[in-house]
Amino acid sequence: MDEARPEPARSFAYRLQRDAGGAMGRLRGLWARRWFRWLSVLAGGFLLAIALFWLIFARGLPDAATLLEYEPPLPTMVRDINGRPVHSYARERRVQLQYSDYPPLLIRTYLAAEDKTFFEHHGVDIPGFFGAVFDYARKLGSGQRARGGSTITQQVAKNLLIGDEYSPTRKVKEMILAYRMEGVLSKQQILELYLNQIFLGRNAYGVQAAARAYFDKDVADLKLHEMAYLAILPKGPANYRPESPTGHARAIERRNWALGEMVANGWITAAQRDAARAEPLGTVAAHGSSFDARAGGYYMEEVRRRLIEQFGEKAADGPNSVYAGGLWVRSPYDPVIQDSAATALRNGLLRFDAGHGWSGPVGHINIGNGWERELAASYVSVDYAGWRVAAVLGRTSSEAQIGFSDGSTGVLPAAAAQMGYRKMGVPAFSALKAGDLILVARNGASWALRNVPEVSGGMMVEETHSGRVRAMQGGFDSRLSSYNRATQALRQPGSTIKPFVYAAALDYGMTPASIIVDGPLCVYQTASLGQKCFRNFSGGSAGPQTMRWGVEQSRNLMTVRAASQTGMERVVRTIKAMGIGDYQPYLSFALGAGETTVERMVNAYAMLVNHGQQLTPKVMDYVQDRRGKVIWPARWRACDGCNMPNWDGKPMPRFGFEGKQVMNPMTAYQVVHIAEGVIQRGTATVLADLKRPLFGKTGTTNGPTNVWFVGGTPDLIGGVYIGYDQPRSLGGWAQGGRIAAPIWKAALGPILETMPKTPFIAPAGMRMVAIDRRSGKRVYGAWPSDEPKAAVIWEAFKPESEPRRTIRKEEAEAQAKVAEKRAAGATRARTDSDFLSDQGGIY
Repeated sequence: MDEARPEPARSFAYRLQRDAGGAMGRLRGLWARRWFRWLSVLAGGFLLAIALFWLIFARGLPDAATLLEYEPPLPTMVRDINGRPVHSYARERRVQLQYSDYPPLLIRTYLAAEDKTFFEHHGVDIPGFFGAVFDYARKLGSGQRARGGSTITQQVAKNLLIGDEYSPTRKVKEMILAYRMEGVLSKQQILELYLNQIFLGRNAYGVQAAARAYFDKDVADLKLHEMAYLAILPKGPANYRPESPTGHARAIERRNWALGEMVANGWITAAQRDAARAEPLGTVAAHGSSFDARAGGYYMEEVRRRLIEQFGEKAADGPNSVYAGGLWVRSPYDPVIQDSAATALRNGLLRFDAGHGWSGPVGHINIGNGWERELAASYVSVDYAGWRVAAVLGRTSSEAQIGFSDGSTGVLPAAAAQMGYRKMGVPAFSALKAGDLILVARNGASWALRNVPEVSGGMMVEETHSGRVRAMQGGFDSRLSSYNRATQALRQPGSTIKPFVYAAALDYGMTPASIIVDGPLCVYQTASLGQKCFRNFSGGSAGPQTMRWGVEQSRNLMTVRAASQTGMERVVRTIKAMGIGDYQPYLSFALGAGETTVERMVNAYAMLVNHGQQLTPKVMDYVQDRRGKVIWPARWRACDGCNMPNWDGKPMPRFGFEGKQVMNPMTAYQVVHIAEGVIQRGTATVLADLKRPLFGKTGTTNGPTNVWFVGGTPDLIGGVYIGYDQPRSLGGWAQGGRIAAPIWKAALGPILETMPKTPFIAPAGMRMVAIDRRSGKRVYGAWPSDEPKAAVIWEAFKPESEPRRTIRKEEAEAQAKVAEKRAAGATRARTDSDFLSDQGGIY
């Protein structure tokens, strides 16, 4: 029985061969029939065509579903301290709106001009497609471009997914994607994408941006004839440029055609059409950004730089890039303070540079056909008192022909360009040559030469309790030089460093009334450096004096001696903690030999007022993404209750300090209190007539190559320096109190008039003691007055550090009379003390 049973595998193979043989037999029978053979060939050809079609057209096409998450590149917008948009970083004009934001009539205008059956087809307009095919065949080999025949859906697919290649292959891919898109997106979503991203000329992407570019209106305010003009632009904005007579005529003709199409579709009446056709084109002149490009040039460039460091520049750098992410930046930029600071610094630079001669052309171009375009493309510009950049087109013995970027020309008489050319020692007019870019200002019917100061400088204004930067000016004009001297220029601060040297001494145990000898001091440094002897400017000395007097009169020998007694390790540690710089423990750094920036110095002085609490200069309060979510700083949180319309009876919301304590608060206040005397009776008395609590310090470095003033009120700190970019002497008369302090006064004087007069607040535990101003001894029986040179003043002491020795009121008054009598001597020779009182400290 077992031997007769067939093997299972063999039985299965047998059945398989048997069944296959039967099927093959039937297939051979069918193949013998002609109709079967033709049907098989057709089916195979169809399958092969599908495979080839997929390989050629459909393979590798992007997924239409990605458009559900598509976000167009949007510019970054900057708001000022009041919340008003003041600047944008954009390479494309673009404003993103929702479908519901577009007026229905505007949508119908675009449908009439571009795709009247949009709401009926499924992505492809078949009659339109065959018409485009016929037109392509007719123009093949002629070099002319065939009409597109694309629906709005196809245009979205082309612009956002596959590009603008001109070929039949691209057209087929476009149709495939359009069909897919219609299955993924609603008609309204497709129209929203189209209206937001279509290019319409004048660097405008999207209808809202175009409405602003051509009519300076929002889409909701457009009239019918204006809508019709914008609707014809997708076919080729360059063909309908209103600036060109030919383009203007084409635009009128095409606009009127679009209005007729709207009537044919029943979307407007014939009367509306005729009224719109009677209207002129009505476009405004082409202009740049709707924001004032001059606003805060250096400030806005600093914001841009920090944004790029944080988020990247281009779309490839991330979703929140500066030029594509659509960020909203809230900044503490204050237009009023910025304008005041910029004007004061510019006027100060011009005032200093007056009489030094012409510094030369600001650029050069090739003069020939199209010189006006080359001038415009040079991006050399200026924003000051009606000045303009002009190109020298030619010169005769009596006048020069000049031209401007708008194509207009003018005359520069030789008499209006006679300032000396400082590089050649000849009149500026003699040095002019064709192609030079110069600065001119209107002078009657002609023009007069103007000069950019060769000397430069920087200024910054910062809040004392938050570090928010209210203004920043990094030179004469950011369009002429983008180098920001407020944040990038490393300069020697001179005597403005001295308050921090004395802060280290106060931490080490000295007091404002400590006696320091103003006398010769020599220090052995190293075997290689040898012995260094310090001296005051005139070589004289004033003997033992109080620390306060040494700060007010900017005495170098007293500063060096205090640093030596304190230890330079402690001094440079204090300077580093305040963010000024990281220096070696050499005594010369106590006199400002190190390098720092205006930004660092202003921030360090703000920390003094902030009772030694650490601050970081902020040009941005917070950054939001395109949807309004705050993405910087990382730990940002909203102030709950800050914007309530009415008081709820609860305490005012307050934020605590964020920075760490980098200086003893009592020490910081003592330094501020001492530096108030610099304004009252020291090297910056030019500011005393502002008659409000002020503190600060002047600075003048060797050469002198830099002049400084840094100081302010309990609420605002401002700092300014003046110097050549390649350091050289400013002239022996240059002094911080004579040049920098008046610029500070011109910038912040008008601002302070609008602010209340508030005193500097002492920290808890500070002891205010009446002392004799010159001897530092404690005084009983006398009350300090408000007179700047009163014999008895209030002095700030830490607990248990006030003077133990006392002086009677009569003695203090007698000493004060002697000092005043000496100061009033008309025939005596000027002493080192007198010189440094004016000079602001020179080392």
